[in-house]
Amino acid sequence: MSVPLESVRADTPGVDHVVHLDNAGSALPTRGVLDTVMAHLELEARRGGYAAAREASGATEAVLGSVAALVGGEAESIALTESATVAWNSALHAYPFSPGQRVLTSRAEYASNAITLLQLGERHGIETVLIEDDEEGQVSLEHLESELGRGAEMVCLTHIPTAGGLVNPAEAVGELCRRHGAFYVLDACQSVGQVPLDVSRIGCDVLSATGRKYLRAPRGTGFLWLGERAMDLLRPSQLDLFSATWVAPERYEVRSDARRFEFFEHSVAGRLGLGAACDYALALGVESTWERVFRLGAQLRGLLGELDGVHVHDKGALKGGIVTFSVDSLDSHAVCAALGDAGINTSVSVPGAAMLDLPERGLGPLVRASVHYYNTVEELQRLVGEVARISAAGNGAAAGNCGGTGS
Repeated sequence: MSVPLESVRADTPGVDHVVHLDNAGSALPTRGVLDTVMAHLELEARRGGYAAAREASGATEAVLGSVAALVGGEAESIALTESATVAWNSALHAYPFSPGQRVLTSRAEYASNAITLLQLGERHGIETVLIEDDEEGQVSLEHLESELGRGAEMVCLTHIPTAGGLVNPAEAVGELCRRHGAFYVLDACQSVGQVPLDVSRIGCDVLSATGRKYLRAPRGTGFLWLGERAMDLLRPSQLDLFSATWVAPERYEVRSDARRFEFFEHSVAGRLGLGAACDYALALGVESTWERVFRLGAQLRGLLGELDGVHVHDKGALKGGIVTFSVDSLDSHAVCAALGDAGINTSVSVPGAAMLDLPERGLGPLVRASVHYYNTVEELQRLVGEVARISAAGNGAAAGNCGGTGS
């Protein structure tokens, strides 16, 4: 089924105001998401926060089912969080590590995840082992299998990195983890809503994701999915009166489902918006929207690659909607700022957010243009035309700082 472009753009108020090619940062929400969030905030204003939450309790519970359907899981396996980073960190800090255990990761690892692994190394004495890329630029399955054969407690994989179009082979990694008995944690921050996900096919034990990127949900939303092994192993490092019950003066009981990783206080409006975004994605079909994102990403790479002095830096056998590029003799922040002045939203991927990747390739900050299914070919052509103008202007391009992004 093809994407009904006219309909989805009519559902997206932001497209009337900006060419939004920063979907890997925070995508434009639908009118339905906006209306859902605003309606609950208005209910809170009229009735009070607690009363509004009680009235919305059925709809809030339904969000778990919507999120679960998006990844092929069950509602009891879902915990709603404030972000993908909160979800990922909650799972990793809950794992019963022992000194000397090895955790395997890749060059696509996200900065926050890498920092947490360093912290866990200091705290538990675990060793983080870097799996190299293959000739296509994705995680090397050969090197991964070799290191798994030497013994590894866990594999952490970023499905799609923050700084490029690479789509790592998550299912193939899952098969190797199953074969060797390694616990598998998948960061789906950039892939949820962009790429079809099925946790049973992937074979991961934990999946973390955000709402604000390709899922088109409000900022401050995310979720954690736990498989059966994760349910048995993971014990939250922090609890409250929602994730646990105080059953006696000196005893408490932790929830049996994934919501042991949730806290009592949260944005009800944000979670309802997350549910609306999931339902919208499910109605369109992520398989269909992914086909369009894939085509638009490939088209943008081709158009940029035809420009003199412009270099596209995405790697991987399979590439998605994130397109990173640089312009000869121009600072990427200045290019991003000039595009912003022309009404085109992009961002900048900085080495500090991809320390295992960009410096290894000798790359500095890159302009990141990330397409979504609601973008048009005309919008891509407008971006390319502006990049050509900026490149031709050379050092006369607009000064400014677009601000580096770590997500």
